[in-house]
Order: sequence, then structure tokens, then C-alpha cells
Amino acid sequence: MNELKVINNGEKFAHVSVGNLQAFEGKQFVKDATGATSCEISFGSLPTGAEVPFFHSHKENEENYIILSGAGRFQIDDEAFDIAEGSVIRVSTNCDRNLKCTSAEAMTYICIQAKEGSIGNYTMTDAEITERENKM
Repeated sequence: MNELKVINNGEKFAHVSVGNLQAFEGKQFVKDATGATSCEISFGSLPTGAEVPFFHSHKENEENYIILSGAGRFQIDDEAFDIAEGSVIRVSTNCDRNLKCTSAEAMTYICIQAKEGSIGNYTMTDAEITERENKM
């Protein structure tokens, strides 16, 4: 069984762990544990032949699925396609989605949910190179 562990919290950060991803089972949301205000992140795992037991759609949030291991099928509305380790699938609002594991090993994935159209500056347009003593 997965157990979300809070490892460390500071005024400007949170560090949590869902544990060993190779042994991960089920679904674990981390937004509340990290105190995130911009997105929801969840880890999921489906054993061979299993699929999410329902289709679902979001009104305001797009989802980005990152397949970490295994392979399967993904369906958006009436279109289905193969996915595998390394696949990244963005799903916009107001459409049905579901996924199924078809590989001999479990399929493990991350899902990041954020408000569609909300990203402004990103990468180096939102970053600033700073000077600081490296304590690593």
C-alpha cells in the first residue's frame, strides 16, 4: 500500500514522497500535502488489463499524463491510441478521457491537472539567474 510521506516543509517549499514507483499501486494525489496552488499532481498505477473504472471530463482544467512505465491505450472522446513509457498526453477541457494498461507489467503514470490557458511566462521568460552559495 502506498503511503504519502511528508519529508520536509519550509516556508517556501514542501517535500513529499509517494515511495518506490516500481512498487507503486493505485492512485495518490499530492496537492494537499504539498500545499500547491497552481496544479494538482497525482501518481497512478494500473495492473495488466486494468483500466480507470470510469470516463471523466474537466470543465476548467486540462490534464497532462506522463507514462513512466508500461504501455496501454488512451481514449479521448471516440479516439483511442497506443501509449507507452515516455508518452506525454495533454487532454483539454470538456472531453472524455480514460486509459488502460495492456502491457505485461503495470503501467505507472503521473497526471498533472492545471487550469487550461493559465500559463503565462514560463521557463526562462519567468526565470531569473541568481547568485547564491551552493551548499550541496
